[in-house]
Amino acid sequence: MASGFAFPSGSAGHHSSVILRGLSNQMHVVGALILRELHTRFGRNNIGYLWIIAEPMMLATAVAGIHVGSHSRYGMDIQPVPFTLNGYCLFMIFRSVIGRSESTLQSNRPLLYHRQVTIFDMLLARALLDGISIAATMVILFAGAYALDLSDLPAKPLLLMAAIFYMTWFSFAVSMLVCWGTQASHIFERLLHPITYLLMPISGGFYLLKWIPEPYRDWLWYFPMVQIFELGRTGVFASFDSPYYDHMYIVGSCLVLTWLGMISLRIARRQVHLH
Repeated sequence: MASGFAFPSGSAGHHSSVILRGLSNQMHVVGALILRELHTRFGRNNIGYLWIIAEPMMLATAVAGIHVGSHSRYGMDIQPVPFTLNGYCLFMIFRSVIGRSESTLQSNRPLLYHRQVTIFDMLLARALLDGISIAATMVILFAGAYALDLSDLPAKPLLLMAAIFYMTWFSFAVSMLVCWGTQASHIFERLLHPITYLLMPISGGFYLLKWIPEPYRDWLWYFPMVQIFELGRTGVFASFDSPYYDHMYIVGSCLVLTWLGMISLRIARRQVHLH
């Protein structure tokens, strides 16, 4: 007699095809939501879709421009302009994704009449759009800074891409919690923007963790954003190799936040009444 557990004939293949079909449908839904967001946010203004890059580029250029006249370096090849560009652009991903999450339900509520569209899809579409647009902005700004001899090109671009991916994922996970929080409480909505700006100086975007004395350095290490910035700078500067980031810790933190976010969205969906 054969031992062990066996699926009925064709069962495994059927289940996998159902999963793949479901993923394909959701990818189409998210793609459609991205196109809708593009048109709604940029399609009716002056230069149209170019605003997706022009808007973050103007902000990042203004911040980096403050350091153009500075000839000081933070050490080795760590120049002020690329240091600021890397930090501000990564923080812009977080600020943009979080800032837009509070209005997701209000501006997209009619879409919930479609069974295939979920709040998760809406937030994911916005996070992907912001992450990709700011990543493209970073490429253009680093190329411009290199042409003007204000910066070297990123030394380890794969690590920089990993930092952009992690920041987008982290921001998306937090945005689910924010979406639920703003739906549940108007006080939370009022506090969101001040909290976002207060996070800027402690996020790790404008300092190296090795500059911070103990025990504060250890405390900050537990904040995933700080590790993501350390990873990003390791990707930008050839002479810098931070010991203060851990891929497993960042992934684990993002997974836990994503799980909590999905639970919060289930609660938020029950509180949304379609008329």
